[in-house]
Amino acid sequence: MKHLTEYSDPASIHALVAEIARISKRPARIMEVCGGQTHAILRHALDTLLPPHIQLLHGPGCPVCVTPSSYLDHAIAIAKLPDVILCTFGDLLRVPSNSSGDLYAAKARAADIRMITSPLQALDFARENPDKQVVHLAIGFETTAPANAMAAYLAKDRGLLNFSLLVSQFLVPPILRAICADPATAPDAFLAAGHVCAIVGSDPYVSLARELNRPIAITGFEPADILLGVLDVLRLFEQGKAGMINAYPRIVHPGGNPEALRIIDAVFEVCDREWRGLGVVPQSGLALRPEYAAHDAAKIFPAPPPSAAADAPQCPADQVLLGRLQPPDCPYFGTRCTPDHPLGAPMVSPEGPCAAFFLHRRGS
Repeated sequence: MKHLTEYSDPASIHALVAEIARISKRPARIMEVCGGQTHAILRHALDTLLPPHIQLLHGPGCPVCVTPSSYLDHAIAIAKLPDVILCTFGDLLRVPSNSSGDLYAAKARAADIRMITSPLQALDFARENPDKQVVHLAIGFETTAPANAMAAYLAKDRGLLNFSLLVSQFLVPPILRAICADPATAPDAFLAAGHVCAIVGSDPYVSLARELNRPIAITGFEPADILLGVLDVLRLFEQGKAGMINAYPRIVHPGGNPEALRIIDAVFEVCDREWRGLGVVPQSGLALRPEYAAHDAAKIFPAPPPSAAADAPQCPADQVLLGRLQPPDCPYFGTRCTPDHPLGAPMVSPEGPCAAFFLHRRGS
């Protein structure tokens, strides 16, 4: 295949489905770890094309969904301070915190919260408003880390001491290890996110597949991309083998993006990181290095005391994000919990699994 349209060609899709049905003999549970892939699977109904003994699980691949409530409490507390401009991507605005509501409500109460599409816009605000403290909410997986790192690097280089990052950056491999720690619920194989691997490369997933003793296919986002990944992991699974297959070679290379990795390593260091509903996962995140302390909002603005409120106990987000509960099986799905009135983060973000099922499968 040479052109993007070929990856959504019905003949190619049906050929891949037929080959999957031909080789697949054993029940298999395959987890994709990317919210974009979840939406593609549901939008194109790819799961309904597969044999019934193959189940696709939707893992913690939505960065907004796994951003912890305590982080939102901290961000809202900062936004309420005078002379602060808080910058964020739009899908974080309506994610519920523990006890402070959400950023959208804080904005409605006159907090200066601005939606941006690039961290570099936040740098511009800092340059244009030297009498304000500009704080960018730096969240996401390895995909967003280079841009956030570059923002910190440029702020230091340009002497913009009124610019800082409140960081909640996540790493994918550690959460896959955590998911596989419970043999009773661990999936049989993984589909890795192509955009994450475009940054870090396919090489790290070779050793990860051996460590987890499971097949991993790096996949893209078009229907044929995803089905190619499913076919690749099933070939290994049927042979009882672990291994990594790069089913997205037009984008993902063994060594990843060297320049992106260089700026990440220069600005960030690996740290323990809290995941919403999943607790603290060791060495699963990135934090600013000590030399960037002047641009670390967590150090400039101390976090508020922990809230005694539970982390949305009525929302079983942890079970959804671990692939143990399909969103339609949640008792609140589509009734008490909708995109207009979400109980939890998976229904808020456009990449969230609950939002995906609500958009593509409601009423089916």
